[in-house]
Amino acid sequence: MEQPDSDLMGQSHAEPWSALQLRLKGKVVLKGDAGYDEARKVWNGAIDKKPAVIAYCADAQDVVEAVTFARSHRFPVAVRSGGHNVAGLSVCDGGMVIDLSRMKRIDVDPVRRTARAEAGLDLGEFDRATQAHGLATTMGVNSDTGIAGLTLGGGFGKLGRKYGLTCDNLIAAEVVTAEGKILRASATEHSDLFWGLRGGGGNFGIVTAFEYRLHSIGTSLLVASALHPYDQAREAMRFYDEFARNAADEVNVDAALVTLPSGERFFSIAGCHVGSLLDGEQALSPIIKFGSPVETRLATVPYLEIQSGGDALFPRGRRYYWKAQFLREIGAGAVDALLDAYARAPNTSSLLVFQHVGGAIARVPASDSPYANRDAAFDCFPVAIWDDPADDDANMRWARELWSAVRPYSTGGVYANNLGDEGEDRVRDAYGENYARLAALKAKYDPTNFFRLNQNIPPTT
Repeated sequence: MEQPDSDLMGQSHAEPWSALQLRLKGKVVLKGDAGYDEARKVWNGAIDKKPAVIAYCADAQDVVEAVTFARSHRFPVAVRSGGHNVAGLSVCDGGMVIDLSRMKRIDVDPVRRTARAEAGLDLGEFDRATQAHGLATTMGVNSDTGIAGLTLGGGFGKLGRKYGLTCDNLIAAEVVTAEGKILRASATEHSDLFWGLRGGGGNFGIVTAFEYRLHSIGTSLLVASALHPYDQAREAMRFYDEFARNAADEVNVDAALVTLPSGERFFSIAGCHVGSLLDGEQALSPIIKFGSPVETRLATVPYLEIQSGGDALFPRGRRYYWKAQFLREIGAGAVDALLDAYARAPNTSSLLVFQHVGGAIARVPASDSPYANRDAAFDCFPVAIWDDPADDDANMRWARELWSAVRPYSTGGVYANNLGDEGEDRVRDAYGENYARLAALKAKYDPTNFFRLNQNIPPTT
């Protein structure tokens, strides 16, 4: 790997930086500038990286200029849209951050049911624009997540079991390649690249705009939830496993082991239904009828409220760590391992999360896109959340131990968007038999591995 330009890295206000600013419509922020410390922050407060420069891009041509500049000076490049990656891959030490967060145009066509959205949009902004027409597509679970990283890694969401992953609803993408070219990728244009973008992460270029297929869902969905005491969690988890695996496509039901500020632990189940109110009541009523929950809810809720319902649990700036894996079922052994490990959670913010997948996601052939783990029923992961750096080791150790305890019951696969810094073998686990095709595609579109600060797939040689 070529070494970066040491003169530029050592001189934050060297002349070439001025030349870059002149070429951009956006803004260049250098180490030492006012606002630099704020500009380098990402969602995960545990990430503390210091790039040499942050290039805020205004449009795709700005991205071309930034890529060309970074390549000519042999700079490592991190790409940031929402900055929501748990491993902090959207920022780097000593290199350039190409930041798309100010590129926020969205055009919704309610007749064709499509949306063209620039990469700087977050889920909340996208959802508000599409919901103005009663439309939506699968889009994550936290409203401040960026659409770009979500889509490129696959894209879970409440609508996924009905309409597929976010990447399954991608129609086309505008991409800046490592050579600094702007390409349109779709089923008929650069179709090999289009395949790689639908789950292969940021390995093949910087996507500056996405075109999505939208679905008519109205503006509200029926939701149901139940909160079970910890001494009843074993039975409630077995119920959840059976109910979720046999649910209709219209039903999405996530769950979590949670702790209240009082220290009391519970098992929480939360479902929603995409369809008619009558069908929804019939489909979701078992959630509130099972067992002896201390709290239940069955109500029609605005979709935008559903989409932002978890935001309070995951605010920007707290410290986060998780480690994920897929399950086909939550068997008795997994239940015992989870309850035992969760009981040792280091603080009341700690969670054990189940995200419900399957349905329409599972009926897409594994070779249709890089996202290979379509046979899973659940994504399962402990989420450690804390504030004091002195507690880093205890929280990360707890998450790793819980992950290891459940590992014997997993499929072996992992969701690319939930990967931390876990090495090449785990990246391979995300893509399965698609990995070799991705490596060959990388050799075609990024043979020098210019885009390597990601869940990296090195090019075949």
